[in-house]
Amino acid sequence: MRLSRSRIGVLVLFGVMALTLTALAFPALVGVERPAGDQDRVIAATRYGPLTEADRDFVVKVRAAGLWEYPLGELAIERGTTKEMKTAGRHLVVGHAGLDAMCREIAPELGITLPNRASPQQEGFVRTISSRRGAEFDESAVNIMRVTHGQIFSVIAKIRASTKNTLVRQLADLANDTVLDHITVLEQTGLVRYDEVTFRQTGPAKLPRDRVTPPPPQPGEQPLVLEQRPDLNVDTAAPTPTPTPPAPQAPDAAGTVGAPAGPVTPGAGPADAADPAAAP
Repeated sequence: MRLSRSRIGVLVLFGVMALTLTALAFPALVGVERPAGDQDRVIAATRYGPLTEADRDFVVKVRAAGLWEYPLGELAIERGTTKEMKTAGRHLVVGHAGLDAMCREIAPELGITLPNRASPQQEGFVRTISSRRGAEFDESAVNIMRVTHGQIFSVIAKIRASTKNTLVRQLADLANDTVLDHITVLEQTGLVRYDEVTFRQTGPAKLPRDRVTPPPPQPGEQPLVLEQRPDLNVDTAAPTPTPTPPAPQAPDAAGTVGAPAGPVTPGAGPADAADPAAAP
C-alpha cells in the first residue's frame, strides 16, 4: 500500500514532535531516577542554600561523633594515667559540646533529624575502650580516636569545598578547627602508632550499612544535649610561637658588632632545645 505525500508528512511531523518531547523530558527523568545514595543529589531547597545528601549526612556524622567521643573524653579525664591524656579528654569534651550545640541549632533550620545514639560500630568502640584500664586504656583510646578523627578530617575538607549551604559551611569551619585540635592533643600523648593508624584510615573495614549508621530517634524523644563544660577551661587556639632570639654576632677588627660569627640556621635558638614534654 502506497502512502500519500500528505500522510508521510504527518508521520514525519509526529516523529519530530516525539523526539523533541523525549529530549525535553530526559533531563527531568534522569534527575528523578538518580539513586538515593547519590551524595550530590539536592534533597531540599532552604533559605541558606541547597541541601544535598552529602550535607545532611555530614551534619548527622558530626552529631553522632559527639555521642561517643564526648563520653570517652569524660572517661579519659577520669582514667587517663598521664597529664597529656587528661588534657586530650578535656579537649574532646569541650570540642564536641561546641559542635553538638551547632548541630542542634542548624538541624531544625535545614529539616534534618538528628540521632540520639551513636552507630553500633561507634558504640562498639566505647565498649572496647571502657573495658580497659591503665596504660592499656590510654593507648586503646588514643589510637581508635586518632583513626576516626583522621577519617572525618578528609570528609570535612570535601564538604567545606563543595557545599552551597551557608549553615553547613559554618559547621564545617568549626569541625575543621575542632578535629585538628583533637588530632593535635591525641598526638601529644605520644601514644599514636602512626603506621597502624595510617593503614586503618586509608583501608577501613567494609561494614554493613546498619553497623555504621546511627539509629533515628524514637517518636517524641527529646534530643540528647552534650553539656557545655566551661569549668574545663580549655584553650583550643593555636599556641603562640616562641620568638627566636637573634644569633650572637662577633665583633670585627675595629671592635664593633657586625655580621654573625658563622652560618646561622633559620629558626634555630635556645627555644628549639626545650623539652617537648613542656610544650602546651
